[in-house]
Amino acid sequence: MKRSPVLVIMVMLTFFAISFLTNIIGPIMPAANESFHMSLWLAGFLPFAFFIAYGVGSLPTGYFTDIYGTKSITLLGMLFAIISCWLFTLIHTLPVYLISLFFMGLGMALLQVVINPLLRTAGGEEHYSFFSVMAQMIFACGSFGSPYVYSYLVTKLPAAESGGDKFISLLASVAPATMPWVAFYLVSGIMFAILFVIIAITKFPKVELKEDERVEGLAIVFELFRSKTVWVYFIGIFAYVGTEQGVVVWISKFLETYYNASPDTIGAHISALFWAGQALGCILGMFLIKLLDQRVLLGAFIILGIIMLSCALFGGYEMALFAFPAFGFCTSVMYPGVLSLGLNSLSKHHGTFAGILCTGIIGGAIIPFAEGIIGDMIGLKYGMCLVYLTLGYMFWIALVAKPFIKNKTIFTKDK
Repeated sequence: MKRSPVLVIMVMLTFFAISFLTNIIGPIMPAANESFHMSLWLAGFLPFAFFIAYGVGSLPTGYFTDIYGTKSITLLGMLFAIISCWLFTLIHTLPVYLISLFFMGLGMALLQVVINPLLRTAGGEEHYSFFSVMAQMIFACGSFGSPYVYSYLVTKLPAAESGGDKFISLLASVAPATMPWVAFYLVSGIMFAILFVIIAITKFPKVELKEDERVEGLAIVFELFRSKTVWVYFIGIFAYVGTEQGVVVWISKFLETYYNASPDTIGAHISALFWAGQALGCILGMFLIKLLDQRVLLGAFIILGIIMLSCALFGGYEMALFAFPAFGFCTSVMYPGVLSLGLNSLSKHHGTFAGILCTGIIGGAIIPFAEGIIGDMIGLKYGMCLVYLTLGYMFWIALVAKPFIKNKTIFTKDK
Protein backbone atom coordinates (compact mmCIF):
# COMPACT_ATOMS: atom_id res chain seq x y z
CA MET A 1 0.00 0.00 0.00
CA LYS A 2 1.25 3.49 -0.90
CA ARG A 3 2.22 5.47 2.19
CA SER A 4 0.85 8.97 2.77
CA PRO A 5 3.13 11.57 4.43
CA VAL A 6 0.28 14.10 4.20
CA LEU A 7 -2.00 11.81 6.20
CA VAL A 8 0.73 11.20 8.77
CA ILE A 9 1.03 14.97 9.27
CA MET A 10 -2.75 15.21 9.60
CA VAL A 11 -2.74 12.49 12.27
CA MET A 12 -0.01 14.33 14.17
CA LEU A 13 -2.06 17.53 14.05
CA THR A 14 -5.01 15.56 15.39
CA PHE A 15 -2.93 14.27 18.31
CA PHE A 16 -1.90 17.87 19.04
CA ALA A 17 -5.52 19.06 18.95
CA ILE A 18 -6.72 16.23 21.21
CA SER A 19 -4.17 17.03 23.90
CA PHE A 20 -4.63 20.80 23.46
CA LEU A 21 -8.30 20.49 24.41
CA THR A 22 -8.09 17.56 26.85
CA ASN A 23 -5.51 18.86 29.28
CA ILE A 24 -6.66 22.47 29.67
CA ILE A 25 -9.27 21.57 32.32
CA GLY A 26 -6.81 21.94 35.19
CA PRO A 27 -5.49 25.42 34.28
CA ILE A 28 -9.05 26.62 33.59
CA MET A 29 -10.53 25.14 36.78
CA PRO A 30 -9.72 28.07 39.16
CA ALA A 31 -11.29 30.56 36.74
CA ALA A 32 -14.35 28.34 36.24
CA ASN A 33 -14.54 27.89 40.01
CA GLU A 34 -14.65 31.66 40.48
CA SER A 35 -17.13 32.25 37.64
CA PHE A 36 -19.61 29.61 38.79
CA HIS A 37 -18.88 29.80 42.56
CA MET A 38 -18.22 26.06 42.78
CA SER A 39 -17.16 23.98 45.74
CA LEU A 40 -14.16 21.67 45.27
CA TRP A 41 -16.34 18.60 44.71
CA LEU A 42 -18.29 20.40 42.00
CA ALA A 43 -15.04 21.64 40.44
CA GLY A 44 -13.92 17.99 40.42
CA PHE A 45 -17.03 17.23 38.40
CA LEU A 46 -15.55 19.13 35.41
CA PRO A 47 -12.93 16.46 34.56
CA PHE A 48 -15.53 13.84 35.53
CA ALA A 49 -17.89 15.12 32.82
CA PHE A 50 -15.06 15.00 30.25
CA PHE A 51 -13.38 11.68 31.01
CA ILE A 52 -16.51 9.66 31.75
CA ALA A 53 -17.22 9.95 28.01
CA TYR A 54 -14.25 7.65 27.36
CA GLY A 55 -16.03 4.91 29.27
CA VAL A 56 -19.14 5.44 27.17
CA GLY A 57 -17.49 5.84 23.77
CA SER A 58 -14.34 3.72 23.52
CA LEU A 59 -15.71 0.22 22.91
CA PRO A 60 -18.68 1.19 20.68
CA THR A 61 -16.36 3.25 18.47
CA GLY A 62 -14.50 0.08 17.48
CA TYR A 63 -17.72 -1.48 16.17
CA PHE A 64 -18.92 1.67 14.37
CA THR A 65 -15.54 2.16 12.68
CA ASP A 66 -15.89 -1.26 11.06
CA ILE A 67 -19.34 -0.27 9.75
CA TYR A 68 -18.92 3.38 8.72
CA GLY A 69 -15.17 3.68 8.14
CA THR A 70 -12.30 5.60 9.68
CA LYS A 71 -12.92 8.90 7.90
CA SER A 72 -16.58 9.12 8.95
CA ILE A 73 -15.79 8.44 12.60
CA THR A 74 -12.89 10.93 12.53
CA LEU A 75 -15.16 13.64 11.13
CA LEU A 76 -17.82 12.80 13.72
CA GLY A 77 -15.28 13.15 16.53
CA MET A 78 -14.20 16.53 15.15
CA LEU A 79 -17.84 17.61 14.84
CA PHE A 80 -18.52 16.76 18.49
CA ALA A 81 -15.54 18.92 19.49
CA ILE A 82 -16.57 21.88 17.30
CA ILE A 83 -20.22 21.94 18.36
CA SER A 84 -19.52 21.45 22.06
CA CYS A 85 -16.79 24.16 22.14
CA TRP A 86 -18.91 26.71 20.33
CA LEU A 87 -22.07 25.84 22.24
CA PHE A 88 -20.37 26.87 25.47
CA THR A 89 -19.04 30.10 23.95
CA LEU A 90 -22.64 31.01 23.09
CA ILE A 91 -24.31 29.80 26.30
CA HIS A 92 -21.76 30.08 29.09
CA THR A 93 -23.63 28.54 32.01
CA LEU A 94 -22.47 25.73 34.26
CA PRO A 95 -25.01 23.12 33.01
CA VAL A 96 -24.07 23.84 29.39
CA TYR A 97 -20.37 23.69 30.30
CA LEU A 98 -20.80 20.22 31.83
CA ILE A 99 -22.77 18.98 28.81
CA SER A 100 -20.17 20.49 26.47
CA LEU A 101 -17.32 18.83 28.38
CA PHE A 102 -19.03 15.44 28.05
CA PHE A 103 -19.37 15.77 24.27
CA MET A 104 -15.83 17.12 23.97
CA GLY A 105 -14.68 13.98 25.78
CA LEU A 106 -16.84 11.80 23.54
CA GLY A 107 -15.30 13.39 20.47
CA MET A 108 -11.80 12.82 21.82
CA ALA A 109 -12.65 9.18 22.60
CA LEU A 110 -13.75 8.63 18.99
CA LEU A 111 -10.56 10.21 17.66
CA GLN A 112 -8.27 8.28 20.03
CA VAL A 113 -9.71 4.94 18.90
CA VAL A 114 -9.46 5.52 15.14
CA ILE A 115 -6.22 7.47 14.58
CA ASN A 116 -3.74 4.85 15.82
CA PRO A 117 -4.69 2.25 13.16
CA LEU A 118 -4.81 5.12 10.65
CA LEU A 119 -1.26 6.12 11.61
CA ARG A 120 -0.06 2.54 11.09
CA THR A 121 -1.64 2.42 7.63
CA ALA A 122 -0.54 5.90 6.50
CA GLY A 123 3.01 5.66 7.82
CA GLY A 124 3.64 1.98 7.18
CA GLU A 125 3.87 -0.89 9.63
CA GLU A 126 7.66 -0.90 9.48
CA HIS A 127 7.72 2.70 10.76
CA TYR A 128 4.82 2.42 13.23
CA SER A 129 6.96 2.31 16.38
CA PHE A 130 8.82 5.45 15.31
CA PHE A 131 5.62 7.34 14.49
CA SER A 132 3.99 6.18 17.74
CA VAL A 133 6.79 7.75 19.76
CA MET A 134 6.53 10.89 17.63
CA ALA A 135 2.77 10.99 18.28
CA GLN A 136 3.35 10.79 22.04
CA MET A 137 5.76 13.72 21.77
CA ILE A 138 3.26 15.75 19.73
CA PHE A 139 0.58 14.94 22.29
CA ALA A 140 2.81 16.27 25.07
CA CYS A 141 3.49 19.41 23.00
CA GLY A 142 -0.24 20.11 22.72
CA SER A 143 -0.66 19.74 26.48
CA PHE A 144 2.37 21.99 27.01
CA GLY A 145 1.10 24.71 24.67
CA SER A 146 -2.55 25.04 25.68
CA PRO A 147 -1.93 26.57 29.16
CA TYR A 148 0.18 29.29 27.55
CA VAL A 149 -2.54 30.04 24.99
CA TYR A 150 -5.06 30.19 27.84
CA SER A 151 -2.79 32.49 29.87
CA TYR A 152 -2.27 34.77 26.87
CA LEU A 153 -6.01 35.04 26.23
CA VAL A 154 -7.07 35.81 29.81
CA THR A 155 -4.39 38.49 30.17
CA LYS A 156 -4.99 40.14 26.78
CA LEU A 157 -8.79 40.04 26.54
CA PRO A 158 -9.65 42.26 29.53
CA ALA A 159 -7.45 45.02 28.02
CA ALA A 160 -8.70 44.51 24.44
CA GLU A 161 -9.67 47.66 22.54
CA SER A 162 -11.69 47.93 19.38
CA GLY A 163 -8.75 49.49 17.55
CA GLY A 164 -6.24 46.84 18.61
CA ASP A 165 -5.67 43.29 17.43
CA LYS A 166 -8.77 42.37 15.42
CA PHE A 167 -8.73 38.70 16.44
CA ILE A 168 -8.38 39.55 20.14
CA SER A 169 -11.16 42.12 19.76
CA LEU A 170 -13.37 39.45 18.15
CA LEU A 171 -12.70 37.07 21.04
CA ALA A 172 -13.40 39.83 23.54
CA SER A 173 -16.77 40.46 21.87
CA VAL A 174 -17.74 36.82 22.38
CA ALA A 175 -16.34 36.09 25.85
CA PRO A 176 -17.98 37.92 28.78
CA ALA A 177 -15.76 40.52 30.42
CA THR A 178 -15.99 38.57 33.68
CA MET A 179 -15.25 35.21 31.97
CA PRO A 180 -12.40 35.78 29.47
CA TRP A 181 -11.41 32.10 29.78
CA VAL A 182 -14.45 31.20 27.67
CA ALA A 183 -12.49 32.47 24.64
CA PHE A 184 -10.19 29.46 24.88
CA TYR A 185 -13.05 27.22 23.74
CA LEU A 186 -13.82 29.50 20.80
CA VAL A 187 -10.17 29.19 19.71
CA SER A 188 -10.29 25.40 20.19
CA GLY A 189 -13.46 25.19 18.12
CA ILE A 190 -11.77 27.14 15.31
CA MET A 191 -8.77 24.79 15.43
CA PHE A 192 -10.99 21.71 15.17
CA ALA A 193 -13.05 23.35 12.39
CA ILE A 194 -9.88 23.86 10.33
CA LEU A 195 -8.91 20.22 10.93
CA PHE A 196 -12.45 19.14 9.96
CA VAL A 197 -12.10 20.84 6.57
CA ILE A 198 -8.63 19.35 6.02
CA ILE A 199 -9.88 15.85 6.86
CA ALA A 200 -13.01 16.26 4.72
CA ILE A 201 -10.95 17.01 1.59
CA THR A 202 -8.23 14.44 2.31
CA LYS A 203 -8.42 11.03 0.68
CA PHE A 204 -8.18 8.28 3.27
CA PRO A 205 -6.69 4.86 2.54
CA LYS A 206 -8.74 1.81 3.42
CA VAL A 207 -7.68 0.92 6.95
CA GLU A 208 -7.60 -2.84 7.43
CA LEU A 209 -7.48 -3.54 11.14
CA LYS A 210 -4.90 -6.08 12.22
CA GLU A 211 -6.02 -8.96 14.40
CA ASP A 212 -4.65 -7.24 17.50
CA GLU A 213 -6.52 -4.00 16.68
CA ARG A 214 -9.95 -5.45 15.95
CA VAL A 215 -12.69 -5.26 18.58
CA GLU A 216 -14.60 -8.54 18.63
CA GLY A 217 -18.17 -9.36 19.64
CA LEU A 218 -19.85 -8.81 22.99
CA ALA A 219 -19.42 -12.49 23.86
CA ILE A 220 -15.64 -12.00 23.83
CA VAL A 221 -15.99 -8.82 25.91
CA PHE A 222 -17.94 -10.71 28.58
CA GLU A 223 -15.46 -13.58 28.42
CA LEU A 224 -12.54 -11.23 29.00
CA PHE A 225 -14.25 -9.55 31.93
CA ARG A 226 -14.24 -12.94 33.65
CA SER A 227 -10.44 -12.92 33.52
CA LYS A 228 -8.48 -11.75 36.56
CA THR A 229 -5.71 -10.47 34.27
CA VAL A 230 -8.13 -8.19 32.42
CA TRP A 231 -9.37 -6.67 35.68
CA VAL A 232 -5.83 -6.19 37.01
CA TYR A 233 -4.78 -4.13 33.99
CA PHE A 234 -8.12 -2.39 33.51
CA ILE A 235 -7.73 -1.05 37.06
CA GLY A 236 -4.09 -0.34 36.22
CA ILE A 237 -5.06 2.01 33.36
CA PHE A 238 -7.75 3.48 35.62
CA ALA A 239 -5.04 4.09 38.23
CA TYR A 240 -2.63 5.69 35.76
CA VAL A 241 -5.09 8.18 34.26
CA GLY A 242 -6.40 8.89 37.76
CA THR A 243 -2.82 9.56 38.86
CA GLU A 244 -2.05 11.87 35.96
CA GLN A 245 -5.29 13.84 36.03
CA GLY A 246 -5.53 13.69 39.81
CA VAL A 247 -2.42 15.85 39.97
CA VAL A 248 -2.38 18.01 36.83
CA VAL A 249 -6.06 18.99 37.12
CA TRP A 250 -5.50 20.47 40.58
CA ILE A 251 -2.05 22.12 40.16
CA SER A 252 -3.39 25.64 39.51
CA LYS A 253 -6.02 25.40 42.25
CA PHE A 254 -3.49 23.98 44.71
CA LEU A 255 -0.99 26.80 44.12
CA GLU A 256 -3.75 29.39 44.36
CA THR A 257 -5.24 27.89 47.54
CA TYR A 258 -2.05 27.39 49.54
CA TYR A 259 0.32 30.04 48.12
CA ASN A 260 -2.01 32.63 46.56
CA ALA A 261 -0.27 32.10 43.20
CA SER A 262 -2.06 33.45 40.13
CA PRO A 263 -3.74 30.55 38.29
CA ASP A 264 -3.73 32.52 35.03
CA THR A 265 0.05 32.91 34.97
CA ILE A 266 1.97 30.82 37.52
CA GLY A 267 -0.60 28.03 37.68
CA ALA A 268 -0.82 27.79 33.88
CA HIS A 269 2.98 27.88 33.61
CA ILE A 270 3.54 25.04 36.09
CA SER A 271 0.75 22.99 34.48
CA ALA A 272 2.50 23.40 31.12
CA LEU A 273 5.83 22.36 32.65
CA PHE A 274 4.16 19.19 33.96
CA TRP A 275 3.67 18.11 30.33
CA ALA A 276 7.13 19.29 29.34
CA GLY A 277 8.48 17.06 32.09
CA GLN A 278 6.47 14.15 30.75
CA ALA A 279 7.86 14.72 27.25
CA LEU A 280 11.43 14.72 28.58
CA GLY A 281 10.67 11.56 30.53
CA CYS A 282 9.48 9.88 27.33
CA ILE A 283 12.81 10.64 25.67
CA LEU A 284 14.79 9.21 28.59
CA GLY A 285 12.42 6.24 28.84
CA MET A 286 13.14 5.29 25.22
CA PHE A 287 16.78 4.74 26.18
CA LEU A 288 16.19 3.17 29.59
CA ILE A 289 13.78 0.58 28.20
CA LYS A 290 16.73 -0.80 26.22
CA LEU A 291 18.70 -1.20 29.44
CA LEU A 292 16.17 -2.30 32.07
CA ASP A 293 13.31 -4.73 32.49
CA GLN A 294 10.10 -2.77 32.02
CA ARG A 295 8.85 -3.79 35.46
CA VAL A 296 12.00 -2.43 37.10
CA LEU A 297 11.72 0.82 35.14
CA LEU A 298 8.05 1.21 36.03
CA GLY A 299 8.68 0.55 39.72
CA ALA A 300 11.61 2.97 39.87
CA PHE A 301 9.66 5.83 38.26
CA ILE A 302 6.71 5.21 40.59
CA ILE A 303 8.96 5.43 43.68
CA LEU A 304 10.47 8.64 42.33
CA GLY A 305 6.94 9.89 41.61
CA ILE A 306 5.86 9.26 45.21
CA ILE A 307 8.86 11.31 46.42
CA MET A 308 8.12 14.17 44.02
CA LEU A 309 4.41 14.21 44.89
CA SER A 310 5.28 14.40 48.60
CA CYS A 311 7.63 17.31 47.92
CA ALA A 312 4.95 19.09 45.89
CA LEU A 313 2.22 18.69 48.49
CA PHE A 314 4.20 19.21 51.68
CA GLY A 315 7.51 20.86 50.74
CA GLY A 316 6.58 24.53 50.44
CA TYR A 317 6.04 26.93 47.55
CA GLU A 318 9.45 26.82 45.86
CA MET A 319 9.57 23.06 46.16
CA ALA A 320 6.07 22.74 44.64
CA LEU A 321 7.11 24.79 41.60
CA PHE A 322 9.86 22.24 40.93
CA ALA A 323 8.19 19.05 42.13
CA PHE A 324 4.96 19.23 40.09
CA PRO A 325 6.85 19.28 36.74
CA ALA A 326 9.20 16.62 38.14
CA PHE A 327 6.16 14.47 38.91
CA GLY A 328 5.09 14.91 35.27
CA PHE A 329 8.50 13.54 34.31
CA CYS A 330 7.85 10.50 36.52
CA THR A 331 4.50 9.74 34.84
CA SER A 332 6.15 9.34 31.43
CA VAL A 333 6.76 5.58 31.56
CA MET A 334 3.70 4.64 33.64
CA TYR A 335 1.05 4.47 30.92
CA PRO A 336 3.15 2.63 28.30
CA GLY A 337 4.50 0.39 31.08
CA VAL A 338 1.10 -0.70 32.39
CA LEU A 339 -0.39 -0.96 28.89
CA SER A 340 2.39 -3.08 27.41
CA LEU A 341 2.59 -5.33 30.48
CA GLY A 342 -1.15 -5.87 30.17
CA LEU A 343 -1.13 -6.69 26.46
CA ASN A 344 1.85 -8.99 26.95
CA SER A 345 0.07 -10.82 29.77
CA LEU A 346 -2.81 -11.99 27.57
CA SER A 347 -2.25 -14.41 24.71
CA LYS A 348 -5.24 -13.49 22.50
CA HIS A 349 -8.09 -11.04 21.88
CA HIS A 350 -5.69 -8.10 22.06
CA GLY A 351 -7.97 -5.74 20.12
CA THR A 352 -10.92 -6.24 22.43
CA PHE A 353 -8.62 -6.16 25.45
CA ALA A 354 -7.16 -2.83 24.27
CA GLY A 355 -10.68 -1.46 23.92
CA ILE A 356 -11.49 -2.51 27.47
CA LEU A 357 -8.28 -0.92 28.70
CA CYS A 358 -9.22 2.34 26.96
CA THR A 359 -12.39 2.49 29.04
CA GLY A 360 -10.10 2.58 32.06
CA ILE A 361 -9.45 6.22 31.09
CA ILE A 362 -12.53 6.96 33.22
CA GLY A 363 -10.01 7.03 36.08
CA GLY A 364 -9.45 10.61 34.93
CA ALA A 365 -13.11 11.24 35.79
CA ILE A 366 -13.35 9.46 39.14
CA ILE A 367 -10.10 10.37 40.93
CA PRO A 368 -10.20 14.20 40.54
CA PHE A 369 -13.89 14.15 41.50
CA ALA A 370 -13.13 12.10 44.63
CA GLU A 371 -10.24 14.45 45.47
CA GLY A 372 -12.63 17.39 45.29
CA ILE A 373 -15.04 15.72 47.71
CA ILE A 374 -12.23 14.95 50.17
CA GLY A 375 -10.81 18.44 49.64
CA ASP A 376 -14.09 20.04 50.70
CA MET A 377 -14.01 18.02 53.91
CA ILE A 378 -10.37 18.21 55.03
CA GLY A 379 -8.48 20.29 52.45
CA LEU A 380 -7.32 19.93 48.83
CA LYS A 381 -3.80 18.93 49.88
CA TYR A 382 -5.15 15.85 51.62
CA GLY A 383 -7.63 15.13 48.85
CA MET A 384 -4.71 14.91 46.41
CA CYS A 385 -3.14 12.29 48.69
CA LEU A 386 -5.61 9.88 47.06
CA VAL A 387 -3.04 9.61 44.27
CA TYR A 388 -0.78 7.67 46.65
CA LEU A 389 -3.28 4.79 46.37
CA THR A 390 -3.24 4.78 42.56
CA LEU A 391 0.56 4.95 42.54
CA GLY A 392 0.67 2.10 45.04
CA TYR A 393 -1.56 -0.04 42.82
CA MET A 394 0.69 0.47 39.79
CA PHE A 395 3.72 -0.33 41.93
CA TRP A 396 2.01 -3.60 42.91
CA ILE A 397 1.59 -4.37 39.19
CA ALA A 398 5.31 -3.77 38.67
CA LEU A 399 6.03 -6.30 41.44
CA VAL A 400 3.65 -9.09 40.40
CA ALA A 401 3.44 -8.77 36.58
CA LYS A 402 4.40 -11.94 34.72
CA PRO A 403 4.21 -11.07 31.01
CA PHE A 404 4.55 -13.83 28.43
CA ILE A 405 6.83 -11.57 26.43
CA LYS A 406 9.40 -9.39 28.18
CA ASN A 407 10.84 -6.25 26.66
CA LYS A 408 14.10 -6.85 24.81
CA THR A 409 17.15 -5.05 26.21
CA ILE A 410 20.73 -4.85 25.00
CA PHE A 411 21.50 -7.54 27.55
CA THR A 412 18.87 -9.97 26.22
CA LYS A 413 20.42 -12.97 24.53
CA ASP A 414 18.94 -13.94 21.18
CA LYS A 415 17.63 -17.49 21.15
